[in-house]
Amino acid sequence: MYDLIIRNGLVFDGSSGPGRLADVAIKDGFIAAVAPALEGGAREMIDAAGAIVTPAWIDIHTHYDGQVTWDSEMNPSASHGVGTVVMGNCGVGFAPCPLGGESDLIELMEGVEDIPGTALYEGMPWGAWETYPQYLDYLAGRQFALNVSSMIAHGAVRNYVMGQRGRDNDPATPDDISAMAGIVQEALQAGAVGFSTSRIMGHRSIHGAPVPGTFADEPELLGLAEAMGRAGSGVLQVIPASTLGEGAVVAEHSTLESEVGLISRLSRAAARPATFTLFETADAPQRWREVIRLVKEGNVAGARVFPQVGSRPTGLVFGIDSYHLFMAKPTFIRLKAQPRDEMLRELRRPEIKAQILAEENVPQEFPGKMESVIVSANLPMEMTFALSADASYEPTPDESFAALAAATGYPDGVSYLYDYLTAGAGDAFAVVFFTNYAGFNLDPVRDMQMDESTVVGLSDGGAHVGLIFDAVNPTYQLTYWARDRKRGETLPLALVIHKQTRRNAELFGFLDRGLIAPGMRADINVIDFENLKLGEMALHNDLPAGGARLLQPAYGYLATLINGEVTRRNGEDTGARPGRLIRGQAQEDAIHTAV
Repeated sequence: MYDLIIRNGLVFDGSSGPGRLADVAIKDGFIAAVAPALEGGAREMIDAAGAIVTPAWIDIHTHYDGQVTWDSEMNPSASHGVGTVVMGNCGVGFAPCPLGGESDLIELMEGVEDIPGTALYEGMPWGAWETYPQYLDYLAGRQFALNVSSMIAHGAVRNYVMGQRGRDNDPATPDDISAMAGIVQEALQAGAVGFSTSRIMGHRSIHGAPVPGTFADEPELLGLAEAMGRAGSGVLQVIPASTLGEGAVVAEHSTLESEVGLISRLSRAAARPATFTLFETADAPQRWREVIRLVKEGNVAGARVFPQVGSRPTGLVFGIDSYHLFMAKPTFIRLKAQPRDEMLRELRRPEIKAQILAEENVPQEFPGKMESVIVSANLPMEMTFALSADASYEPTPDESFAALAAATGYPDGVSYLYDYLTAGAGDAFAVVFFTNYAGFNLDPVRDMQMDESTVVGLSDGGAHVGLIFDAVNPTYQLTYWARDRKRGETLPLALVIHKQTRRNAELFGFLDRGLIAPGMRADINVIDFENLKLGEMALHNDLPAGGARLLQPAYGYLATLINGEVTRRNGEDTGARPGRLIRGQAQEDAIHTAV
């Protein structure tokens, strides 16, 4: 007698092989059998006829470090078929944390990842941990709708060891490096699944200070990489210094090519895999190809580096109730205090519009906050588009707000954007692309995903809650890349599934999942692939302290199973919380040795 059988589904097992009609039997949280017309009964049956059956997605780039302490449902990732998340990316996290020193880490996370500080102050149980092992122990006592894992972040480690000197990015002394290396090794031995660092100038606290570790020299980074080697565990995750294309807010302190060489050397020193973010940029549209060539050269020489790529352009989402170009204008600030309907009526008056468009921005209190970046940057209207539930993220140039403004008699795209956001109920969204769309098509993104050296991630689940919404990437990859694309070649469905499952599992050493095979964890999606789609995006005030975040539902996930239990059925949360903390390989090896 099995616990559950999924019958008659087209099983894509995550290996990149073709789908096959089969039943999947589950017992005690693991896959017990996979075969056509399985014999035997079960306490529960799921009819998957006409559906595909896949491993649950493994999302390797998220920022749930705070949310995981107050939330158990873990949206938006849980509603998009994700079974395991890796948090602690980009060199920011919440452990180790000096007792009473949470404000420094909150201000860093708020500035870099656009998570409301009020939610982090109110929602997190500060004082429940100081060290990183204590943070993991706290998470190990909680239950979730999906599985969670965590990397230790360079910013938190530097802050803990060096204090203000670390936050000021002063050079680390040999004693500093030794202390930081000890903390990183201890964290990996306790179950961290990696170590992350950020070197890009755009990652700043709400006070405008670059992330601690942005300018770390090679001896510091080598000391931390060698700690990973001593632990024999973990992935090195890096946000490299590189320009983000024309109009970048700040210049960088190193070239992307130099950064790739550094990452390769760190991977060799640690004898551990490394991953870094890679985009197509407008200033050098072919640069990513050269970067991948350099990565492959380094890997031949003994490194193990995997560029991490996205599945669509990175874009800033604008809505009248969240972020937009007019939010720092004095007249808008005044009107925002009114009831929303009155505000919209006022904003639609021609004289009010003219006044707002003519005004200078109010100086921002915190130069590192996203509001300041948005209102001070010269954002391109030729890269700004309407954003709807069925948006392809591959629009043509004539769909841009610059082109639409010219075609309809507007003076410019900014004026068009104003009317677009304030029309009707004020619930429209727009998006401005800043990476992965230099040539107004997604062929380079397709090529990046197809390359055998890359891994797919960059959803930023849990972060940029009101500005960048790519947590739907797992669903978008299936709907657009494997089914709906019309402007070029699609991707093989089996490859899309593999890249989101077993490929990522192998990178992080999650060898008991990401594959539908006997003995594997029963983290599974049952999907009505033909009817899978995204819903309408909306702003929800459901974070602690009433903080707002963008959410976008998915329709077509018939069931999601985590550790053999159905956590979502027909897109709805069932209330089951079988998800747990996953500890890294060093901890697993220590347990195995003790046993």
